[in-house]
Amino acid sequence: MGVVAGTELLTVNGRALADFLDWEFLTADDELVIEARLPGGDEVVYEVERPEGEVLGVELEPPTVRRCANKCEFCFIEGLPQGLRKPLYVRDDDYRLSFAYGNFATLSNVKERDIARILEYRLSPLYVSVHATPWEARKVLLNNPRVPNIIDQLTRLAAGGIQFHCQIVVVPGLNDADVLEESLRDLWALEEAVLSIALVPVGVTQFSHLYTGRPMDAENAGRILDAVERWEERALAERGDRWVYGSDELYLLSERPLPGAEHYGDFAQIENGVGAVAALRVRVREGLDSLPRLDGKRIGVVTGVSMAPMMPELLDALHERTGATFELLPVENSLFGPTTTTAGLLVGADIRRALAARHDLDLALIPAETINDDGLFLDDERFVAVREELPMPVYPSYDFIDVLVHEGEPVLSGRHAA
Repeated sequence: MGVVAGTELLTVNGRALADFLDWEFLTADDELVIEARLPGGDEVVYEVERPEGEVLGVELEPPTVRRCANKCEFCFIEGLPQGLRKPLYVRDDDYRLSFAYGNFATLSNVKERDIARILEYRLSPLYVSVHATPWEARKVLLNNPRVPNIIDQLTRLAAGGIQFHCQIVVVPGLNDADVLEESLRDLWALEEAVLSIALVPVGVTQFSHLYTGRPMDAENAGRILDAVERWEERALAERGDRWVYGSDELYLLSERPLPGAEHYGDFAQIENGVGAVAALRVRVREGLDSLPRLDGKRIGVVTGVSMAPMMPELLDALHERTGATFELLPVENSLFGPTTTTAGLLVGADIRRALAARHDLDLALIPAETINDDGLFLDDERFVAVREELPMPVYPSYDFIDVLVHEGEPVLSGRHAA
């Protein structure tokens, strides 16, 4: 129809377009009148009739991200070193991205018009960083005296049919103990509106200059899991699901055994580190029969410090099925420091340090989560450049199976390394 790059979309059926949400919802009809302005300045009206379900074929520019107005001590972005690429320092706090992509938002910058849009478009579920429901405690946690009352916000949205997945980043001495219990009671009172709650331990790097709280240790992690278990028991008895979950890191810190996959239901908060290990175990178990024999091959497996204790059982199962020898290579994070132990935050320098001298390995697997869609590690190292410097083929992998299933082929497929 002549819609070209740079065209400004103005209205749909007489309604002004503010962003991608308006476009997605207002173009759901089969008959559309779209007002637009072409790059040269000419205005045009398109009358569109389309079969049900047919996509319009318009790709919008990325939206301007609404920034966070809080100054949380535990904010991971405040713990980044200087000199990284600019997008890494963007502190988004955008309810639109919460609905569209599952990003957690505090709702602290939501205005009346935003509430109206959420209710009109039924943006549900939202992913909400609650942290604490007591208003004064939340002001301290978010370091923002103007932060709105989160329970008032959630209550209003819940009355309009909106549901939530919530997270509480637990900071010892600030929102654990009595504050945590009150927060869970308040969220429980919202009934079916709160679909799940993840309790996540505070994580700091060696650059976290704002953080003044106590570190999360095994004792604190154990107390949090005790609270999780009490509320899980109540939720199972009264509502039929666990409702509140401890992140994998809490179990690792407290040295308690991780629950099995059945514990996590549909893994609603797996991107928040809740049930990730259990899901990995399932993927490995279900994929073993698809693997070829790899007798004689030596395979290095790079991981972070926190995941290292979980790996031997998986590597033993892979060895038994394939005949390959797997060597676990735990690596300390050189960019963020020893307090950052997550495998997905390893950087290019860590991969190079772990593998540069390993001429004895036939191939190596690294966590696929360390690389973004542009092929970059967090330290701006390009994966293809790091790979070319190493003495063995290196493959990003989510679950071992995704790479090893192809290793029986006569020629290693280049698509794994792309």
